[in-house]
Amino acid sequence: MDVARTGYPVPNGVYIMGPAMECRTIFISDIHLGTRGCQAGMLLDFLSHHSAERIFLVGDIVDGWRLERTWHWPQTHNDLVQEILARARSGVEIVYIPGNHDEMLRAYLGTHFGGIEVKRQAVHVAADGRRYLITHGDQFDSIVMHAKWLAHLGDRAYGAALGLNTLLNRARRIWGGPYWSLSNWAKQQVKQAVNYISEYENVLAAEARRGGYDGIVCGHIHKAELSTVDGLAYVNCGDWVESCTAVIEHPDGRFELIDWAAEMRARALHRDRLRLLGGRRRSQDREAA
Repeated sequence: MDVARTGYPVPNGVYIMGPAMECRTIFISDIHLGTRGCQAGMLLDFLSHHSAERIFLVGDIVDGWRLERTWHWPQTHNDLVQEILARARSGVEIVYIPGNHDEMLRAYLGTHFGGIEVKRQAVHVAADGRRYLITHGDQFDSIVMHAKWLAHLGDRAYGAALGLNTLLNRARRIWGGPYWSLSNWAKQQVKQAVNYISEYENVLAAEARRGGYDGIVCGHIHKAELSTVDGLAYVNCGDWVESCTAVIEHPDGRFELIDWAAEMRARALHRDRLRLLGGRRRSQDREAA
């Protein structure tokens, strides 16, 4: 998984960001505004380093399921909404494709609010001419479609895991550790989850093939991916709860998966190294004096 390379390299191969990268398109999904696990501040930081002609919000931007149970809306969540609206006002084309957690917005398909267009799905033609189907992806999840009560039960369990994740990261920040996702780590260890993800990718690639598209861009499963499945481009934006990832399209049509959590870890490592180097230099200066 690559990160944006617009700055200068550090030893672990990740680049510290320089000026804002100019993209043709940004794809973001599964922000889950209204939840305690939402990394809105990290997404704001990402947006401050990336500009684009258009932005696709690929579902689960607001978590209506969680907000129905309990209200959580800190200032960073409001700041993020205002940032997106400001970009729409500045002329950036923004398309909102609701997911299952913000399904209430599907009642407003075809409408505009604040310069943002709401669609069930969209077709994106990249700069190199390739055509992509843009969809959240929950309609291909049999649990969401046929056992919604189980999906809600799973959401509660997921929320509990994210609560523990928040506590762990608070402790990590005390001793200077970077952000780390417990639930993302656990997902990668469980064989059933790996099999589910693989099947999900195959089903969405098949849908793109049926529609005559060159690829598909989705979200939903919180597993960022940029790969080829059965000869088609499979692009999953990931999320801003666990992995903190997005996908950008470069001006030439190339897609790139941005791991912003890795970028933040690289920044922290770079700061630590600069601090250590500065301490050594001060020590050497004192000895020389």
